[in-house]
Amino acid sequence: MVSAHDAWATPERRALRGLVADFTAREIVPHLDRWEDEGALPRSLHERAGDLGLLELGFPAAAGGAGDHVDSLLVTEQLILSGGSSGVCAGLFTHGIGVPHIAVAGDPDQIARFVRPALAGRAIASLGITEPDTGSDVAAITTRAERDGDDYVVTGAKTFITSGTRADFVTTAVRTGGPGHRGVSLLVIETDRPGVSRSRLRKMGWHCSDTAELRFDGVRVPAANLVGAEGTGFRQIMVNFGAERLSLAVQAYATAQRCVDLTLDWVRSRRTFGEPLARRQVVRHQVAEMAREATVARTYVRDVLARWQAGSPDTDVVTELAMAKNTAVAACDAVVDRAVQLHGGMGYMHGVEVERHYRDARILGIGGGTTEIMNEVVAGRLGLDG
Repeated sequence: MVSAHDAWATPERRALRGLVADFTAREIVPHLDRWEDEGALPRSLHERAGDLGLLELGFPAAAGGAGDHVDSLLVTEQLILSGGSSGVCAGLFTHGIGVPHIAVAGDPDQIARFVRPALAGRAIASLGITEPDTGSDVAAITTRAERDGDDYVVTGAKTFITSGTRADFVTTAVRTGGPGHRGVSLLVIETDRPGVSRSRLRKMGWHCSDTAELRFDGVRVPAANLVGAEGTGFRQIMVNFGAERLSLAVQAYATAQRCVDLTLDWVRSRRTFGEPLARRQVVRHQVAEMAREATVARTYVRDVLARWQAGSPDTDVVTELAMAKNTAVAACDAVVDRAVQLHGGMGYMHGVEVERHYRDARILGIGGGTTEIMNEVVAGRLGLDG
């Protein structure tokens, strides 16, 4: 019987998993605490990942990519399972949300200037959609791009922008037309242009992934940086949300599984009142529940991913993408909480891995569409709108 897990276990992907595990052990784990304190990843990490071909996975060959979404998500999964973090994934793989629209649009000049350097790790990409006053309402953005000859003049602000303090360019949602989603376009804005300013934002978790507020004060951007046609930005953004939500779902179940693994080691070695914690029924049952939740989330997310990639006609994949994200996030929330509890006082200490996962996990139910937005997507497609 064919399983969605089979695609993750080919000889080539087992080799890829080994490559990522080695990369994480050598290039990430020894430095992660320092990067957390510094608040950002070094550019050299992007270059090393690019040299290994880890950044090009999931992108079309015409844009310099290779492999498919399973390959790119396997890298994310294994990085976390090997002792990395979802914060590292957010900062290192921001190109996964910053350049897909450009790659799909297919303009050769834009691919040469933006996509290929990002996939090689020589440029850092970011995505600018959220604004201080609009939140998840993409159709309500107010950042304005007025046409002036061969340029657009951009005025407005974006917030919660991942890799925003380090990005060389930001694929930015701007309003080129009237109100509503039909007036939204995508424009690539290089961050060294006059009128671009950035300020760092501090967060509860994902400390090694820098986040910024961006301001555009009359920034002149060539019309050649327009991605696709004017007025198509909203549709481009919505299409890519599926991939982003799957990525966050994988980060969630991988974080859950990593915390299961860490907790298993802890309860086997930690002794109280003369016996290992693993001998106590209340602990054993909690760990069993943790393992169940992580496994069920992984199984469902991989199944939805397989049908999303295949374009399965018998499944409302949009609905199940929302369900998959919420399922994985709920599992992760429960598992990281129990992991900290079972680690006791050590679980509350800064620098202990489960403490970092506990903080980092909280964003997964917010980014890429909040849990509440996902439930609204499901409710609407179940016919509850009337």
